Amino acid sequence: MEEFLHSAGHVLSHSVADTLYLIPFLLVTYVAMEWLEHKAGGKAEAAIQRAGAAGPIVGAVVGVVPQCGFSAAAATLWAGRVITLGTLFAVLLSTSDEMLPIFVAEQVPIDVILKIVGVKIVIGMVMGFIVDAGLRIARRIDAPLHIHELCEQEHCHCHDGGGGILRSAVKHTLQVTLFVFAVTLVLNGVLEAVGEDALAEFLGANPVLSVFGSALVGLVPNCAASVVIAQLYVEGVLGSGAMLAGLLVSAGVGLLVLMRTNRHPKENAAIIAVLYAMGVGWGLLADAFGVVF
Repeated sequence: MEEFLHSAGHVLSHSVADTLYLIPFLLVTYVAMEWLEHKAGGKAEAAIQRAGAAGPIVGAVVGVVPQCGFSAAAATLWAGRVITLGTLFAVLLSTSDEMLPIFVAEQVPIDVILKIVGVKIVIGMVMGFIVDAGLRIARRIDAPLHIHELCEQEHCHCHDGGGGILRSAVKHTLQVTLFVFAVTLVLNGVLEAVGEDALAEFLGANPVLSVFGSALVGLVPNCAASVVIAQLYVEGVLGSGAMLAGLLVSAGVGLLVLMRTNRHPKENAAIIAVLYAMGVGWGLLADAFGVVF
């Protein structure tokens, strides 16, 4: 009983910690989105669409900030069609969640860290531009803003009565935060029961399939995924290709926020499938060309 209570307390504390730091990112994002809808109108929409071509550059750079706050913000912005799909992919691919803290703690040489971060930024930019170019060819890049649609999906009635922009932003932030916390609590409970050792054994069991397995683990919307992948790379269990594949798709709870804010399951499934394919593809290329960080 004592061991169970200890585990439950550990899961709860980690779930709270994994969720709390998202609140500032989400609140600022929703305040900006509400301002765009209420104050800026059509002019803002036109300006965003004109500036969208540069989105993958900015997205890939901000995505490298440790943890997954920016991937959560990007998912929300894309759900409102404030940013392009290519920008969303750029952020997701450059995000590494807990990679940097683990590498720093394990005293990985700074030149190795910079190489990995640099490669992830470049890949994020390249794939972001490719996605946006493909959508432009298909004439699907200039989608209108869907900010008001987010309010209708949440049934929050945040535009009824007073309170204005801040009231609406706070309501959305609380709704998404509670959803992320609930799912994170379940995932942490499962990971606590399974154990990180089991994940390590799964990834190291077959080096040939480690790229596919690492990318699959990286898709788990929890910081434990990036922790395990980074740790196994440091220990030499994973090669450069498998490490790159896993960390390219390790967007943390950004994918949870995407599923909560974008109520189009087929779109979300397609994004996750393409993200996985990108991670595996680049991981296999790294192995094929003998890339070593």
